[in-house]
Parts: sequence; C-alpha cells; structure tokens
Amino acid sequence: MAVPLMQAVRVGAYVVKQHITRRQRYPLVLMLEPLFRCNLACAGCGKIDYPAAILNQRLSMQECLDADAEAGAPVIAIAGGEPLLHKEMPEIVRALIDRKKYVYLCTNALLLEKKMDDFEPNPFFSWDVHLDGDKDMHDASVCQEGVYERAVAAIKKAKARGFRVSINCTLFDGADPKRVASFFDEVMAMGVDGIMTAPGYAYERAPDQEHFLNRQKTKQLFREIFRLGKGHKWRFTQSPLFLNFLAGNETYHCTPWGKPLRNVFGWQRPCYLLGEGYAKSFNELMSDTKWDDYGTGNYEKCADCMVHSGYESTAVMDAVKRPWHIAKVALFGPETEKPMAPEISLVNQRPAQYNYSEQVEEKLEEIVARKKPAKPPRVTTVVSASASQKAVPVDAAD
Repeated sequence: MAVPLMQAVRVGAYVVKQHITRRQRYPLVLMLEPLFRCNLACAGCGKIDYPAAILNQRLSMQECLDADAEAGAPVIAIAGGEPLLHKEMPEIVRALIDRKKYVYLCTNALLLEKKMDDFEPNPFFSWDVHLDGDKDMHDASVCQEGVYERAVAAIKKAKARGFRVSINCTLFDGADPKRVASFFDEVMAMGVDGIMTAPGYAYERAPDQEHFLNRQKTKQLFREIFRLGKGHKWRFTQSPLFLNFLAGNETYHCTPWGKPLRNVFGWQRPCYLLGEGYAKSFNELMSDTKWDDYGTGNYEKCADCMVHSGYESTAVMDAVKRPWHIAKVALFGPETEKPMAPEISLVNQRPAQYNYSEQVEEKLEEIVARKKPAKPPRVTTVVSASASQKAVPVDAAD
C-alpha cells in the first residue's frame, strides 16, 4: 500500500467528517509554493517565467504556518520552484509535522543529498522526487543531462536513511507506454514507496507548448500503460478512482478547491495550475471565487486538463459516496478494455482570458513599493527665547 494505513485512516476520517457536516467545499491537500525560483529550467514548466524580482520572493515560515492554519487540510504538498532553495525549509517542515500534518516535499533532488541531514525520517514526512521517466526521458524533460542519475542516487540514499520516498511522474505527448511501464518497474525495484503520475498541464507560459496531451490521448496512453502493468504490483500514492479516471472510465468534473494553492502572490484562483487572480485569504478564496466559471466544459484553458490537482479530490469524494466502486477498482485495477465513459462537452465553454502580464506588473509594483524607504519627518526650526530649544519634527511639535 503506497499510502500508510494511518494516513489513509486520518484523511478518510477528515473527508467523512466534511460530508457529515455537509460542508460543500473543503480542501484535501494544501499546496504550498514558498518560492518560484528553481535550479532547473524545464521546458514544460510554467512556474519559472517570472522577472528576477518575483523569483527572489519567498513566503516566510510564519506565512506558511498561517496558510496551514487557514486551510486546515490534513495533507500539505510543498512545491515550487525548488523548495530546498528556501533557507527556512527544515524549520517549516518540522513545524508542520508538529501539527500532525502529512508533508510531501516536492524536489528535483539536485540538492537532496546536500540538504538531507537537515531533515529527519518521520511517519508524517515524505520526499516527493520529480522523475518524468527513465534517464533519457527525464533528462529531456528537465532540459539537462545527468539529472536522472543524481536524483536516483539521492533516492537510494534517502531510502537507506529511513525516509519515505515517492516520485511524481508527469507524462507528455509522445510518451511510449512500454517505456513508461518499464520505468514504473524500475522505480519499484529501487524501493520507492509510491508513484504519483499525471498528464502534463498546458501552462500558457511554458516554453514548450507542443507536447501537452489532450484528453483523448491521455486516456489512450494511460489505458495502455495500465494494460501493460497488470500483475506488476505498482504502488501509487493516488486514489484508484483517479487512475480509473485517467484511463477514461469516469466522467469526473474538476474540484479546483480540493487542492488550494498559497504562493508569493496570495491564494491563487482557481487552482494550483491556473492563475486567474489571487485572494488575500483562504476564506476570500473559497467565498468569492466564481467556481462555476472553471473546469472542463466551462473554460477553454481547462479543456484538456486531467491533472490530479483538480481531479484527485473528486475521486476521493466519489470513494466516500461509492465505497464498493473504489473497492472493485482497487482490487482489479483500472478498466482497459471496455468502452470509455462519455466525455464532457466543450460546446458552452467560455473563451480563455489572459491576464498574466497584469498580475506580474501588479506584483512588481508591490515589491517596489515595499522597498521604497519611508520619508523622513519634515523638520522646522522653532524660534524661541530659550537657547536650549532645538529643531523638532513638525508632527511632534503639533
């Protein structure tokens, strides 16, 4: 089982509680993005195309803890950028673990061996290493040779130290199902605790726009991968129903509030992948966001999305409603032969809006305003018969 039993029980109890109290919208995982800065420049990443002034911004430890307190989600995924570039990261992780939150620290692993001594194995903590396939696949994805080998070496060292380690694997158009299946066998042989996989999302600012999967290609790719994986005992850190969705067997609608994102801009609307504006607080995000404006079938930018940040929560909520269904899928695996579930119509989706530049300009203006020194108080000389009286600030004199 990729997810520890105690974690599954605690998260399951949290979800059941939300249903009992009839809470309509609630977070399952808090996505924390304390910085955008990274030591790689992946072609499919939409997080690195910011001016240096924004890349240099950081969420403080207190801001990260405040975000946790606001959202109250049982699981926290710390992403970026590269989180290990953040000087306070060990303290942030320890503080969240002290609150009994399950923390997944997402990293490309280039700094993992160097920084590993700053962390301790804990049932509430897991490294989540970025690996987009075998050596050639991954190094091509991150646009740098040798990254795969360094990541694998760090994974083996972390496992030897007693850490839990999972990998996250994003697949793009042109991925060979046989190579992906062999790669999943390979990481299982490394002793990795679990695999998180998803199709790449078409970030509008990503340098490479040619290799993102559409929904039909996504379903065909994952069906073939799961067909090849029958009997291989791959362990996934995701709901079996989400994997069933990837294989085209569920007509799910997105649950964008299930994995809310807090980054240096604020609380991102509507989801981790799509920055259409920012709220100042979690409550503002939940209450003021026009949720029905987003998701496949509602918005052009969401047309091809099948990513876990939007659909994993839907799958988890479905499991609560249909426990017999998840039991069947968990036992037999995703369906790979029967006709696929109906697709969501795109006829009534609204056209995409592009406001990236405006958001960047607003943030830059905010940064500049913070850096401007405060004006010194205006000083005037008060003429007095007293020789001891001196020049004083006007405000003080008033």
